[in-house]
Amino acid sequence: MIDHTGISVKDFEVSKAFYDKVFAPLGAKLLYMVPEQFTGGVKVGGYGREKPDFWLHENAETGPGRHYAFKARTHAEVDAFHAAAIAAGGKDNGAPGPRPHYHPNYYGAFVFDPDGNNVEAVCHAPE
Repeated sequence: MIDHTGISVKDFEVSKAFYDKVFAPLGAKLLYMVPEQFTGGVKVGGYGREKPDFWLHENAETGPGRHYAFKARTHAEVDAFHAAAIAAGGKDNGAPGPRPHYHPNYYGAFVFDPDGNNVEAVCHAPE
């Protein structure tokens, strides 16, 4: 149902470095930067696999506590996402593992990004 979404980030370059590393294991990368002539000089960039689905928008005001879950194709991608996030300075909010209280095949990992957003990689396939 959702075509794309995004978050505000205080320091675009710090968040870009974080998400560049975090999305690599999921096969996603920065696909597009909106020319600043159309954003009033604000940095705006979109990440995805085939098209920009998740956007970073530079803004002095951010709101921690938001949650975003990203699709992983395998449990190994979830594990790699978590490891990359921690290595990139993210804070652990739930190590990779099964979450049977959601459903029997739910395998996820959670981290806080530089702005306090709770980001997750989740695989719904059995392994």
